[in-house]
Amino acid sequence: MVQKSKPPAAANPPKRRGRPRAYEPEVALGKALDLFRRQGFAATSLDDLSEATGMNRPSLYGAFGDKRELYIKSYQRYREEARASMVEIFRQEMPVRQRLERIFASALNIYLSGETGPRGCFTVVTAASEAVGDPEIRAMVLDGLTELDKAFASCFRRAKEKGELPASADPPALAQLASATVHSIAIRSRARVSRKELEAIVKGAIDVMVGAKP
Repeated sequence: MVQKSKPPAAANPPKRRGRPRAYEPEVALGKALDLFRRQGFAATSLDDLSEATGMNRPSLYGAFGDKRELYIKSYQRYREEARASMVEIFRQEMPVRQRLERIFASALNIYLSGETGPRGCFTVVTAASEAVGDPEIRAMVLDGLTELDKAFASCFRRAKEKGELPASADPPALAQLASATVHSIAIRSRARVSRKELEAIVKGAIDVMVGAKP
């Protein structure tokens, strides 16, 4: 009886298709964002980005465009994440002092994060520098600043309507003071001021805006 011969096994098994995780756009964008937040635009080279994302230059260009486009996409991603972390705090009903405490605590969580040290705020630390010479980035920065002012103004208007603030309170002016406090703690966190000191600054600012606790 003649046995049928089995077909020879493939020398090389078929390769799995699909990109490795490092090449997934959202993963790579997150790594680029981390790098830009640490180093800024000018100090970050394409080689740095390639190493951080695990993507070679042609892959980077294909997925994101040039370095400036990747920077802008990173900044957009940062703003979306920062907005998502605070939007519910602005929407929920709570006393104005509690709302401000939670907003500033959320901001500190963002600014003090980072594997190699506090990274501060993308807008204040890096995007504001690029805004000087780049109209598109400048428009994004101004939009972000205005958005924050409006959110705080709405917060103070509601507090005034509920009687938590005196009739003489000026919500737009208080909003600018609150935004200025956000920017101050962003810069100080980047300089590695301790959280305890930053929280003391926040408490003093809240006392000025809504009155000290009795």
